[in-house]
Amino acid sequence: MLGLLGKKLGHTRVYDAKGNLIPVTVVQAGPNRVTQVKTVQNDGYKAVQMGFDDQKESRVSKALLGHFVKGKATPTKRLREFRDFPLDVKPGDIVGPDIFAQGDFVDAIGVTKGRGFEGVVKRHGFRGGDMTHGAKGWHRRSGAIGQRLFPGTVMRGMKMPGHMGQVRRTTQNLEIIQVRPEENLLLIKGCMPGAEGDYVVIRQAKKIAKKVSAK
Repeated sequence: MLGLLGKKLGHTRVYDAKGNLIPVTVVQAGPNRVTQVKTVQNDGYKAVQMGFDDQKESRVSKALLGHFVKGKATPTKRLREFRDFPLDVKPGDIVGPDIFAQGDFVDAIGVTKGRGFEGVVKRHGFRGGDMTHGAKGWHRRSGAIGQRLFPGTVMRGMKMPGHMGQVRRTTQNLEIIQVRPEENLLLIKGCMPGAEGDYVVIRQAKKIAKKVSAK
């Protein structure tokens, strides 16, 4: 499956060929360096490991530094495997956003923004209690959460206050509006998980098939 590691840079709007204004997310999708190519004979499955965003050698462990040297690549901050990568690549190769084309559909994987500790009204969309008619101190609470004599416990999975956000999420079937290989940029329609500056994974959409010709 085609895929790239990238960084979410921000949002803007661009015009298409028909003059329509389209909101897009700008993603720096490269350059990705191939650090390892796994095969069925040696590893039991086919995959390509790629790194993104250069890192100083002094900030990499000796074991990981040896892995980069073996793969003929400079140290990077992020590594990611893509199974069944359709393109013929070898360790040390550079892969950029030009593996995608305008009109392709992709899935974006990232970590959502952290919201801290939130109550049930914001976290789960609860209605809350009445604001008038004698209701006191129960405006944003959840109500009863347990039972009486039997089973006398709070059921597992009950929606309650707690930490909100900062979880891995995937947004599917996003259309690529523009590909700018000279700037290593992808302009993708809509929004995706994460804040500006967060790392994201852009992969070929699983639910919309695409025929890929090997380069």
